[in-house]
Amino acid sequence: MVKLTKIYTRGGDGGETSLAGGRRLTKDNARVAAYGTVDEANAAIGIARLSTAGPADSMLSRIQNDMFDVGADLATPGDDFTPSDMVLRATEAQVTRLEQEIDAMNDTLADLTSFILPGGSPASAYLHLARTIVRRAERVAITASKAEPINPTAIKYLNRLSDHLFVLARHLNDNGANDVLWVPGANR
Repeated sequence: MVKLTKIYTRGGDGGETSLAGGRRLTKDNARVAAYGTVDEANAAIGIARLSTAGPADSMLSRIQNDMFDVGADLATPGDDFTPSDMVLRATEAQVTRLEQEIDAMNDTLADLTSFILPGGSPASAYLHLARTIVRRAERVAITASKAEPINPTAIKYLNRLSDHLFVLARHLNDNGANDVLWVPGANR
């Protein structure tokens, strides 16, 4: 259980922050940027949730909690990626759940005939924004993994999540009927 009694500590005033376990890194370190970008994506999902209800909102609520797990994973150095009561790690079960939801939603969608422009409904547009932020989080996590061990399942979760958000955005656009399609060269 997390208990915060004081929000500011002044510990980061010099441009450093602490990882789980106390190791200090500069705030522009790729690991820190990765979990910061996960946090940013989570905030974008929170905005999308202002326009969702029912099963879609339930999925996004669970995803927001998963993203805190992924952020905690990225903030925890080491090369043992086994989850425990003391160490949060992204798990294959979380990835599988995303895949199952993607498959279920995708079964109801109209086939794609073009690339999709973000839009259609407010929820869909916000989910496309969140999807692009998740893609950036994935890229930064991959960069971080070149310098030190990063849980490959956390990276896989981010990859699958961006797919999930894309499919959910289409689902919320009346199963793709209200998708905004790219028209190549339309404004030449």
